Amino acid sequence: MQEEKLELLFIRAKLLELSSEEQALIKNAKDSLNSAYAPYSGFLVGASILLDNGEVINGSNQENVAYPSGLCAERVALFYAGARFPDAKIKTIAVSVMSKNFKVTDVISPCGACRQVMAEYEDKQEQAIKVILHSPTDQVLIANTVESLLPFMFKSPLLKQH
Repeated sequence: MQEEKLELLFIRAKLLELSSEEQALIKNAKDSLNSAYAPYSGFLVGASILLDNGEVINGSNQENVAYPSGLCAERVALFYAGARFPDAKIKTIAVSVMSKNFKVTDVISPCGACRQVMAEYEDKQEQAIKVILHSPTDQVLIANTVESLLPFMFKSPLLKQH
């Protein structure tokens, strides 16, 4: 029963089963692992965003010895996309991970803060954002909307009135 519910929200796939556009986005996310700065956790994250204007924005996690001062790859890419192309809509975000300290064999989901930021962009643009999560073993989990990752996202039209 649990597996059936998962299949309604997500699609499991192998990398080679994806479109060439999605494979290229994942390659960008994997390449972004090289610019990750993770000397404390050893956990590298790369993110790549495809905008509706054709631009691709990449980001990687950037740690800091004062842990709350670092930033996740997803938010690095999302905030840069929002600042550089404020009118463009986000079509897809791909996320890839790797650890220097242990073997990652399955997909890893974005943290709650990143999910909330993705949800805000999805709400702002009034269009779903496809989320592609990629593992080092080339397993892929696809959510066709951020709401699948954050079903009770924090949003309220009343907040916008103030």
